[in-house]
Amino acid sequence: MAAQDSTLVAQQTTPLRVAGGIALAAIGSVAVNAVIAMLAHAAGASDEFMPLTIGAYGFLSVVGVLIAAIGWAVIRRAAKQPAAVFRWLVPTIVVVSLIPDVLLLTGEGQPGTGIVAVVALMLMHVAVAAVAVPIFRRVMPLPR
Repeated sequence: MAAQDSTLVAQQTTPLRVAGGIALAAIGSVAVNAVIAMLAHAAGASDEFMPLTIGAYGFLSVVGVLIAAIGWAVIRRAAKQPAAVFRWLVPTIVVVSLIPDVLLLTGEGQPGTGIVAVVALMLMHVAVAAVAVPIFRRVMPLPR
């Protein structure tokens, strides 16, 4: 049965399918983050807070998706139980990615920094994971 499962996984994973999934995850992440930024600005986040501009969050969302896709592919192939690895790794990476955002609240280095802006930025990190992980599961399924 295990050989059949890995054959099924190999059949479902083609370079075009994976590339399309990664593109969809990137586009979806940027779109969700655009909504988060728009809502943050409507709730009072300063226009001076550069991380809430499309150039900043768009670029970083795409980079995050690309890095996550590479990590997903490596762990998928290298780990004996990749699903178990991802169950703790994804939340850990998201939490660690929030540390610089929390530090923004303690410093004076970023113009326009405020609680609404930083919370929005933190939500963007969660959004990228929430968009990318289900897509990766579909286009790069984990062996059972």
